[in-house]
Amino acid sequence: MERKIKVLGTGKYLPKRQVTATELDARLGVPAGWVEKKSGVSVRHYVTDETAAQMGAIAALQALEAAGLTMHDIDCLVCASGTAQQEIPCTAALIQEELQLSRSGIPCFDINSTCLSFVTALDVLSCSMALGIYERVLIISTEIASVGLNWEQKESCVLFGDGAAAVVIGRTPDTETARIIGSAMKTYSEGAHYSEIRGGGTMLHPSQYAQGREADFTFDMDGRKIFRLTSQRITGFVEQLLAAVSLKKEQLKAVIPHQASGMAMRIMASKLGFSDQQMVNILAHHGNMIAASIPLALHEAIVHRRIERGDRVLLLGTSAGLSLGGVVLEY
Repeated sequence: MERKIKVLGTGKYLPKRQVTATELDARLGVPAGWVEKKSGVSVRHYVTDETAAQMGAIAALQALEAAGLTMHDIDCLVCASGTAQQEIPCTAALIQEELQLSRSGIPCFDINSTCLSFVTALDVLSCSMALGIYERVLIISTEIASVGLNWEQKESCVLFGDGAAAVVIGRTPDTETARIIGSAMKTYSEGAHYSEIRGGGTMLHPSQYAQGREADFTFDMDGRKIFRLTSQRITGFVEQLLAAVSLKKEQLKAVIPHQASGMAMRIMASKLGFSDQQMVNILAHHGNMIAASIPLALHEAIVHRRIERGDRVLLLGTSAGLSLGGVVLEY
């Protein structure tokens, strides 16, 4: 399970427009304070004229600068997002175009396991790197949730924000200890329809949008069913992952969870037995940014020195599917 792979640099981009909980209270016609209480989010960002590729490119350049590298040092670019800029081509190719590298030949592809996309990409690409296929990889999660919200579903539409995060990973020098210690993912498709957007693919083609199917093209979530299924599975999942890498909870300096909602994060910490000091929580000023949540929280933890080189960190999340995923790393 162990791979000698190191996080070299991280970056982020947040859209210019900030949307407060107070603004959404008024839009939804709910009592003052309702949105923040339900979501745990006081401010989130929505795009104005930004595209997913533009946001991803800005985050990528910031991550490269932090790593002391340029795009010419990268031999693979992966977009790990739950939303796509367009159906074809992959968003990674559009990010390469934004970076003015259209003739570079750098391989680009997308990995999508919705909210777990970054964790999945880190797992998959670190394995490829351990086999010697790539030297340095740029993983970008760029999400525009705001365009797909169902404003009739008040409890879900207030959770989300837009933005991008990027992480450069490379092989660890022999003199250093940074590594992927272990990883795991499990999917329980009994929850496949608890969180979904049905329209836009081959089952409900976009041509059907104006035929009374508009709701099928927006985000639909049954939060209670997701919470129930997650609660049944998450404790055993984490225990098995930590046992496989011979670590105890108290040996983790930080737990960086998917920033799903305020309630979900509080209950996860309590149920799993992690302290407030271990949990990295950036939800209040970002919202649920789908796959960008975990790499953005990782970025913030590094920038604000919540984690230092040598610390053990758990990246942990859930996603539509329903899937559970985690990566344990030594930063």
